[in-house]
Amino acid sequence: MDTTTEHVELSYASGPGDVPLIGRTIGDDLAATARRLPDHEALVDVPTGRRWTYAELDVAVDRVASALLRDGLAKGDRVGIWSPNCAEWVLVQYATARLGAVLVNINPAYRTHELQYVLNQSSIRLLIAAPSFKTSDYAAMIDDVRAECPALQDVVLLGSDRWERVESATVDEGALAERAATLSFDDPINIQYTSGTTGFPKGATLSHHNILNNGYFVGRLLDYGEHDRVCVPVPFYHCFGMVMGNLGATSNGATIVIPAPAFDPAATLQAVQDERCTSLYGVPTMFIAELGLADFADYDLSSLRTGIMAGAPCPVEVMQRVVGEMGMAEVTIMYGMTETSPVSTMTRRTDEIERRVSTVGTVMPHVEVQVIDPVTLLTVPRGTPGELCTRGYSVMLGYWDAPEQTAASIDRAGWMHTGDLATMDADGYVAIVGRIKDMVIRGGENVYPREIEEYLYSHPAIDDVQVIGVPDPKYGEELMAWVRLRPGASLTIDELRAYCQGKLAHYKVPRYLHLTDEFPMTVTGKIRKVEMRDQAVELLRLGQGPA
Repeated sequence: MDTTTEHVELSYASGPGDVPLIGRTIGDDLAATARRLPDHEALVDVPTGRRWTYAELDVAVDRVASALLRDGLAKGDRVGIWSPNCAEWVLVQYATARLGAVLVNINPAYRTHELQYVLNQSSIRLLIAAPSFKTSDYAAMIDDVRAECPALQDVVLLGSDRWERVESATVDEGALAERAATLSFDDPINIQYTSGTTGFPKGATLSHHNILNNGYFVGRLLDYGEHDRVCVPVPFYHCFGMVMGNLGATSNGATIVIPAPAFDPAATLQAVQDERCTSLYGVPTMFIAELGLADFADYDLSSLRTGIMAGAPCPVEVMQRVVGEMGMAEVTIMYGMTETSPVSTMTRRTDEIERRVSTVGTVMPHVEVQVIDPVTLLTVPRGTPGELCTRGYSVMLGYWDAPEQTAASIDRAGWMHTGDLATMDADGYVAIVGRIKDMVIRGGENVYPREIEEYLYSHPAIDDVQVIGVPDPKYGEELMAWVRLRPGASLTIDELRAYCQGKLAHYKVPRYLHLTDEFPMTVTGKIRKVEMRDQAVELLRLGQGPA
């Protein structure tokens, strides 16, 4: 009797550890780069024409830190930054880290309700803000909520006389050294509010060790060095800008290039051309906007070799154009979340294009990932969908002042449960297939809305589509497609179902269709499917389901 059993490889992978983690604070790391490359350009603010070498940036950070120290800023105090991208944002980022203060990133899109929540939830003591940007009057909004924020002791507006005094303060080397001696690289120094699709955002709390190392290893895998100039059109308030951009550059001796306060495709390509940038960051829609410029072919992008595309799946046509027409042969795809500093997996510079459009790469150095069954919590075999979990130096300290929410996300073994559904193939490449909360269970079948959405995108009448589950007495849940039509197009539920016939399994074909001009979204552009479900239940109860 043959008792041999076939070996089943599980969906677990750990990253290499041959290059050690950095064991110092962000302030010390910037100082180390400044000692190594004092005359090398560190920061270029294109809109204002200002430039800093590493030696100059180190002193500029010390000036801001010294001023804040004199104003009584203590280790652990929270400092809010509410501004579009600018050089001052970078100075505040590194100055607060040098003091052991906790920088709280505030989304420039926030309005008074969200601002008040963040100021109070993290008890921000000092708020540094732009006075205004485009149609946002930040100063007026601060005035509106200040009386309701008891912890807020001070506000400094960028460009004001007060800020000029901060920026030009005398460096107090003795006081800075005294403060540095009290700091640990495991101290919390950053709170980033996740744009939760339910309820208020949660404050992911990150240490020096978390984000310095994540930025460093992202940069290493991009082969950054002093020859690289990194164009950062993505927002600093997000990990993409302040970690993968700023820290990725300074920890590897590269140059940060700020093309504009907010994303502008023409300004971005102009900065790449004029500053001879070697790397460019963006989400796929940013690259699509750049490639779509009428005068795209007029820009000299010959200096580009690499970059990062993250935040959403990249269509293969876009990837081919980025490589072929922008010269970014080594562009990489990354997956992460704010709670993991952010990057957990990444394609490598030499991966074929198919890997870059169909997966989010393999595990990062010093990080572990696994795919588990959401019910049994056991690691699933390779190729089987389950929840992606990650563990290592990059996992946040927790959600600020929210121990129950922290415990619900980080288990006793230290695994961060991402809430994303993923598969891992035989070579360790991870593909994201949806969100656990979005998964629909119809008559016992697990249905992943993203698969249906990707098929429906090919319908000529559909501009955008979101698929959700709605309650059903027979099957438990049924599928409903919310569709935004292309201009002049029309679509009925029968036409939609006919389009799916023979292409999707019967249980994946939507029963309901709702035509809409827009989807409920968070301030950072994430679809609020929970709100869509609530609206759908109401629509169907009123007999307005199938449109």
